[in-house]
Amino acid sequence: MAVDADLADELVEAVRTFVTKEVLPVASDLEHADEYPEALVEQMRAMGLFGVTIPTEYGGLGLDIVTYARIVEEIAFGWMSLTGILNTHFITATLIASEGTDEQKDRWLERMATGELRGCLSLSEPDAGSDTRSLRCKATPDGDEYVLDGTKMWVTNGERASLVTLAAKTPEGITCFIVEKEPGPSFGGITVSRTIPKLGYKGVETVEMSYSGHRVPATAVLGGTSTLGRGLPLILGALELGRINIAARACGVARAAFEAAISYAQKREAFGVPIAKHQAIQFKLADMATKLEAARLLTQSAARKKQAGERCDVEAGMAKLFASETAFECATEA
Repeated sequence: MAVDADLADELVEAVRTFVTKEVLPVASDLEHADEYPEALVEQMRAMGLFGVTIPTEYGGLGLDIVTYARIVEEIAFGWMSLTGILNTHFITATLIASEGTDEQKDRWLERMATGELRGCLSLSEPDAGSDTRSLRCKATPDGDEYVLDGTKMWVTNGERASLVTLAAKTPEGITCFIVEKEPGPSFGGITVSRTIPKLGYKGVETVEMSYSGHRVPATAVLGGTSTLGRGLPLILGALELGRINIAARACGVARAAFEAAISYAQKREAFGVPIAKHQAIQFKLADMATKLEAARLLTQSAARKKQAGERCDVEAGMAKLFASETAFECATEA
């Protein structure tokens, strides 16, 4: 896919300006109040950020995953929680764009590109996180419908999303469904059972979702009947994009800590000079800068492989691991 480099650079710069002017002044208050950033999300919609990687034929910007990672880093520099709102949205959009039927693409992608519809991922369960083969949520066929029953955990955007990427067991095996719902605490047989409290990463909802006899049409199966029982590899492939998002957001957090450390080191004086002139501080800053650059390169490497249509679970996992550790170290050392 040919990408307009100028458009990509302009959008990244626009996001940087948005973060400086709109996000940074309110991020701390929203985080401590655990308040969903409605106004910021509306501004992100207006900027086209919910359609960054969605193909232009469906109203998206059609940009590549490297550009998406750059945008995520810029947003996380201001407030990491905002990037979580994008993450599961693009996991859902990517699945529909790559695996959906023509009818599914026409039905959902254009409205996803505008942010009118936002996606979430309903995968983990109380007794099954990484062990996805232990999933218990069931989709029982009943005529031209499926009946959904089960509980899902750690659903980011669960209450405000309109499209749910759901992994559920059918007679053929684990199958991926795209479930439509109205934003809110309940819709049909879908209920937000509770909001899960978190130590950090606030302002974006993380919920438990329960399905009790909720009916969906057979057309909700992602990709149609040919994908019955093939949901797990489809979702795991899309999770590569999710890991790239997490790696990129970690780069943003690390960069924010690093830049704050440089600013402080230039202002704080000890023994008559700014502490930035002391070699011990310079060593710390050099280590932070090196690890940040390495984390960013790992993230971009994984993004390039994903964009090329290659399997990148190892590369995305490495980027997520190293970038997350780098963010922690930079924040601690800053």
